[in-house]
Amino acid sequence: MKVLRTIAELRQELSLMRQAIRSNASVVGLVPTMGYLHQGHASLMQAARQQSDIVVLSIFVNPIQFGPNEDFDSYPRDEARDVETARSQGVDIVFIPSVKEMYPQATQTTVSVSQLTERLCGASRPGHFDGVTTVVSKLFNIVQPQRAFFGMKDAQQVAVIQQMVNDLNMPVEIVPCPIVREEDGLALSSRNVYLSAEQRTQALVLSEALRAAQEAADTSVAINAADIRRILREQIASSPLAVIDYAEIQAFPSLEPLADQEEVQGRDDLLIALAVKFGKTRLIDNIRLQKSEVLSRV
Repeated sequence: MKVLRTIAELRQELSLMRQAIRSNASVVGLVPTMGYLHQGHASLMQAARQQSDIVVLSIFVNPIQFGPNEDFDSYPRDEARDVETARSQGVDIVFIPSVKEMYPQATQTTVSVSQLTERLCGASRPGHFDGVTTVVSKLFNIVQPQRAFFGMKDAQQVAVIQQMVNDLNMPVEIVPCPIVREEDGLALSSRNVYLSAEQRTQALVLSEALRAAQEAADTSVAINAADIRRILREQIASSPLAVIDYAEIQAFPSLEPLADQEEVQGRDDLLIALAVKFGKTRLIDNIRLQKSEVLSRV
């Protein structure tokens, strides 16, 4: 496994690897991350290993997707552990550029997706998705992968990146991968490390709220979007430390909001999404309302 820090080194190594495979049809799979890797990231690397000839993992805490009062400086980092995790998952190249390497001068060009980015996390984190789409488009241009692997924990990010790829005719397949959870149901996140013991316990209310909404949608004779929102908020309110940013049900991948009276049963294009703060830590979670995804019980 090669650990590379410059764009020139990465491009040269990819060229050599493609030549070694001796196939113009070699598939490069990219797993973009901000590091501090956990089992959720490992599942992305495993999917990339299964579906690609060459696997590139990028580790870059992207400053332009953080707002002025967000946690860029304190975002957890552990490069040595990340490199060993990547090695254990069979990654071929770990790309760890510096901020100066990715942004050698003041950026005058950004990539922006409208509409999809104005809801959910985009509403409370203005400019966030412009930073995401800009850095992901840069990584796509640098690595030129045929496939890119993203976790569905940030379902809005998946929808936004897919829209960017469609709109700009980028020759890359976006591969969404399932959410990975702790045994007690908490979705894995690099930010979980910020939680105190009490906050960690109370954060289980996210998966509990999603499960309650899912069960209601599956079993109720008639249930509408307002019912789902009410169930989510009532469940989350049982946690004294939880402060709701949003608790929503929307169409997916369009992220069009549902009117309160719209019925939920029988539809397989819906996303239930949450963003909840525990102290300074903002956690997101979601579930698709479709038969193929059932939130595991504990």
